[in-house]
Amino acid sequence: MSVPEAGRPISLWRDRRFRRFWAGQSISEFGDRITELALPLTAVTALSASANQVAWLTALIWTPNLLAILLGAWVDRRVHKRRLMVLADLTRGGVLLSLPVAYLLDAVSLGQLYAVAVLTGTAAVLFNTAYQPFFVHLVPRSSYVEANSRLSASRSVSHVVGPAVGGGLVQALTAPLAVVVDALSYVASAFLIGRIPLGESAAGVDDAASPSLLRRAREGMVFVWGHPVLRAALRCAVTVNFFTFVAGSGLLVLFASRSLGLSAGVIGLALGIGSTGALLGAVLAPRISRRIGVGRSIVVGAVMFPAPLALAACAGGPLWARAGVLATAEFLSGVGVMLFDVNLNSLQTSVIPDGMRSRVAGAFSSVNYGVRPLGAVVGGLLATAFGLRATLLVGAVGGMMSLLWLLASPIPRIRSLAPDDLAVPGGGADTDSRPAPR
Repeated sequence: MSVPEAGRPISLWRDRRFRRFWAGQSISEFGDRITELALPLTAVTALSASANQVAWLTALIWTPNLLAILLGAWVDRRVHKRRLMVLADLTRGGVLLSLPVAYLLDAVSLGQLYAVAVLTGTAAVLFNTAYQPFFVHLVPRSSYVEANSRLSASRSVSHVVGPAVGGGLVQALTAPLAVVVDALSYVASAFLIGRIPLGESAAGVDDAASPSLLRRAREGMVFVWGHPVLRAALRCAVTVNFFTFVAGSGLLVLFASRSLGLSAGVIGLALGIGSTGALLGAVLAPRISRRIGVGRSIVVGAVMFPAPLALAACAGGPLWARAGVLATAEFLSGVGVMLFDVNLNSLQTSVIPDGMRSRVAGAFSSVNYGVRPLGAVVGGLLATAFGLRATLLVGAVGGMMSLLWLLASPIPRIRSLAPDDLAVPGGGADTDSRPAPR
């Protein structure tokens, strides 16, 4: 996107490059929703996996994020971030295609599911560390919240449509064959991103005199920990992610299937209806942030995201009531996660300097996403020892404790992404986070 001489960015609707990127992400998100349902259901239905084995499957998807701090330092020195994103998409598509092939050969196993989880998770880390510097070359600063809102709205639509379609595909084709749709979505995303004309900054050119990989990785973590906004955001995100993964999506599907007695189709329909909350939250996030401020929107989202897990744990009664409570919990959680994500992602993008974006993203991901597999494993152990309902309650209460990190930080007082509002004590003014020249 270019910025006119008057200083006012053109509409995102008129920017062909952003529309192409948005389309690729939307298609990919839709496919992801199918795999999120089909992968654990493959373990549960085809391999009779236990709660602990399902938890390990969820954990392995996120385990590669522990290496994100090093990968981010490496990506920061690469010029062509877009090529890395295309490579990551094609890798994920190819790995996922191995699952239906193995199923048709009657060779699918829990070990293969674990391998698929690790490999697709590693490719996702590569994509995500290259994403932020690519994003700031594509979108002007004044449109960060709007762009994140639209990308999140697409993700929310995928949560509405994807689970319902995924549940139907699983019932019609079996879970392993339904994964084909996600594999093809990655191919489509790679094609669309690869066709975006974008001049990328030469700041990432390899330099023999540059600091070592470990030193650059350390610089990313030091920057995060030394910045009051990023430090509080990391602490909050780590807490909410750990506890929501204690009661993670795999265990929620298992709870809905075994404890609530819902079929794959009903589960997909309930989650799809409930996910309209995420769509509503994504659409309203810019308006709410303008009304109450970016920081307060993050605070509200931090509570609304995990709290509905307690509601899901209380589900009971007839079929319609069980499915209805599951859908309601998903709706409220969806509103919360979008208020949290859209505003926090935009705030983080605004305070990170251009030369450190992948390093900081990697450092943030290593801790924030790296804690997710730990949460999933703890959730599996808790579910085995105390039951699925108790585990959901632990996830809800623990997740809401993330609010404490925000209240002790400057974040609730930040009203907008304007430089004056971002000049927080201890962090200095906005650290030259302007997008590089396009």
